[in-house]
Amino acid sequence: MSGHSKWHEIKRKKAAKDVQKGRIFSRCAREIMVAAREGGGNPDNNPRLRLAIQNARDAGMPGDNIIRAIKKGTGELEGEQLERQTYEGYGPYGVALLIDTLTDNRNRTVAELRRILSRAGGSMGEAGCVAWMFHPKGVIHIPRNGLDEDTVLEIVLEAGAEDMSISDDSFEIITAPEDYENVRQALEEGGISLSSAEITMLPQTTIQLTEEQQARQILRLMDALEDQEDVQRIYANFDIPEDLMRRIEEETE
Repeated sequence: MSGHSKWHEIKRKKAAKDVQKGRIFSRCAREIMVAAREGGGNPDNNPRLRLAIQNARDAGMPGDNIIRAIKKGTGELEGEQLERQTYEGYGPYGVALLIDTLTDNRNRTVAELRRILSRAGGSMGEAGCVAWMFHPKGVIHIPRNGLDEDTVLEIVLEAGAEDMSISDDSFEIITAPEDYENVRQALEEGGISLSSAEITMLPQTTIQLTEEQQARQILRLMDALEDQEDVQRIYANFDIPEDLMRRIEEETE
């Protein structure tokens, strides 16, 4: 499992604190609003909205909040006028970054992202400079908890998964975006608990960060970007050895 995936696991553990600050719910609500505005308020006919609702439920967002966000998106309730924008850039050591945002002020968002990247030794890039490095994939993590590897593998392959890898404490399943829901549903119907599941952008190649100073510098940048209120998601192509990532993770708990 890559260091980038381990970073995802750290984010999941930090999510409880973020929920207390309202960050997770705010991002979920924004995603639901824009999905409903772009494709309508019926999740049966709007795959993006269906995924946004599932992500909100996974985060523990109350149903009333989800309904209210849908109504804001469809115009039944007054809401923010947000637009999607993806920015591209580089972090230290040539790490490629894709940054998805929902914003009501592009100029403010660009200025803030440029400031964060510059302070970290990175820079904004031109459109298309790093997007080609990433492909959309479904990524599902399952805690091992004594699960039989062959059983899990059989379930996910029959449901259409592309690959499965194993670390000390979890399985990582990769799917094509169109097969993500089928694989997730098959696992849940098989009584297997998921620690996380999402459609994300995975890099084709990665930059290895083997020194602790390098890893910490990149992780501080990821934290700073995630704290920016317009940022929805960040995709990066760094890879950190699992033992180093575990050591950093233990120190952040």
